[in-house]
Amino acid sequence: MERKKLVPGGIIDARCTKCRTVTNHTIIALVEERPVRVRCNTCNGEHQYRPPVQATPKAPRKPRATKAASARAPRDPHAADRRQWEELVPALDRSLAKDYAMTGAYQPRDLLDHPIFGLGLVLQVIGDSKMEVLFRDGRKLLRCR
Repeated sequence: MERKKLVPGGIIDARCTKCRTVTNHTIIALVEERPVRVRCNTCNGEHQYRPPVQATPKAPRKPRATKAASARAPRDPHAADRRQWEELVPALDRSLAKDYAMTGAYQPRDLLDHPIFGLGLVLQVIGDSKMEVLFRDGRKLLRCR
């Protein structure tokens, strides 16, 4: 294939920075027979010459290594809380549990009986009006006095 001699004012394909595609450009400046500056014939944008990208064949992708089924299973965010609950249950005396009330005063390590969540252990009191309680289903943030 014979190459055409490039001259200022000639037409060349280039990547346009405004159009973001390969379009015809007019050569404005050459350095050692290489185009340096061009003007897009579509949008009239003037920029450095960027040669059109040649499409390269992509190599076939290798299949990913499969992980064990247990590794693909979603992690349970409350699993650690459930384990902690199972360890504490044998040592808890249910007869000492207070009925939960938003206006009640609680201390860490107090047992409470919540009408929805059931038996719970106060882990910490946060500020004047909140407490973190461990239930069988996980930790909950409850109101208190």
